[in-house]
This record gives sequence, C-alpha cells and structure tokens, in this order.
Amino acid sequence: MRPRDDEVRRNISGGHCSESLLDATRLDSRRRRGGRHRGDRSVRLSVLVAKHLIEKGTPGDIIGTTGQYQVSAIPKGQLQVGALTDPATLAGRVAATDIFPSQQLTAASFVYAAPGTLSTKLVGTDRAIAVSMDATRGMAGQIAAGDRIDIFVGLNSAGIHGSQPVIKLLMSNVLVLRAPYGTGGAYTLRVPEAQAAQLAYAVDNGHLWFVARPATGAKVQLPGLVTAQTLLLGYKAVR
Repeated sequence: MRPRDDEVRRNISGGHCSESLLDATRLDSRRRRGGRHRGDRSVRLSVLVAKHLIEKGTPGDIIGTTGQYQVSAIPKGQLQVGALTDPATLAGRVAATDIFPSQQLTAASFVYAAPGTLSTKLVGTDRAIAVSMDATRGMAGQIAAGDRIDIFVGLNSAGIHGSQPVIKLLMSNVLVLRAPYGTGGAYTLRVPEAQAAQLAYAVDNGHLWFVARPATGAKVQLPGLVTAQTLLLGYKAVR
C-alpha cells in the first residue's frame, strides 16, 4: 500500500527540520567554542617577562633592583604554568637556568638561595670583602647588616720633613653585608672592584674607622686630608 501524498510531504518536511536543527546545533557549538577561544585571547594577565638574557645564578633581588624584567600583558591562553606576577616573589631566589629575552619568569625558573648567601647581594663590578675591626673603631653593636657607612683611613704620609700621620675619607656609602654582634670582629662589606684593592691596602697599612650614616638623605662633605696642621689651624671650635 503506497503512502499518501500528504504523509510523504510530512516525512520530507520533518527530515528537513531535523537536518536544519542539527546544522543549527553544530553552528551554535562552533560559535561557542570560537567565543571561548576569543575570550582567552581577549583576557590578558600581567606577568613578569625578561628584558634580556638573565644568566643562571643571577639573584632575584638583583633582577628586581636593576630592572632586568618588565611587566607585560599576556593572553590568558599563553600564560605559562607558575608565571610570576609579583616582583616581590623574586626576593631570596636565584635563577636556576638561563632565562632568555621575552621569556616569562616562572617559579620553576628559580630556586631559593641558602640563607646569608652573598651572591644575592652582588652584581656587575660589586665585590664582597671582609675587614677585621675592633669594637670601638668598628662601632660594634651599633652597625648591622644592611646599614651604610663611611670609612676613614689613618696612614703615615712621607714628606720633606719626614712622615706624619694623616686621616682621610676613603669610601662613602658602603653597604654592610655582615656585621659581628656586640664585639669586634669581621665585617663583610660590598665595594666596587676598583676600590677593593684600596681597602685591602688600607687594612694592611693603616687604621680604619667606620662612621654611621643617616638612613636617608645623607650628604657627603669631603674634608680632604686631616693632619696636625689642618686640625689645629683649619677648623673652627665646636660650640
């Protein structure tokens, strides 16, 4: 028995509707997926990115203070696992591997340095040198790690009338990396490489005085050489 024409038309129409509904569902699904992908691209997060090559072993503190990174807006979909967003997280760490320009800084790129590691405080021409001081000249117990000091040196200077003692400002604004507690002992100082030899000579051939500086706003007034003559004739009495 052949189906009636109206039944055939209904079946064909129903098939077309089903196909249209399926096509619409597929199109909507593609649009949703595309929307999600576009959303990932449109949402950007601020992360730390290397400006230039950061070599393995570079202290995180130095990376932060010398501007070796920049904050960049990265699409959410391109964010690496463990990407660092806060510069404060660099403190106390060192680069575990070379970090290349434009590479994101991640937690896996750094390891924590051992407490008191000097390398985290040195960069470029910085050098660390140990100086032994007595309690008085070293202001033991009053100068601590992190303080900045001026260093004066006393030497015997040869002249036409023989040698005479002189004192001068040797270095200014020197960072103390380590200091003894309460009594004299070894201080570790950060100095430029060019001045490390001068300080070593002064330690071996003269006497040093450490002078505390203001925490902020310190100014330097170079006194020149201080001798018996300048001391007696060149300065006004303190009132």
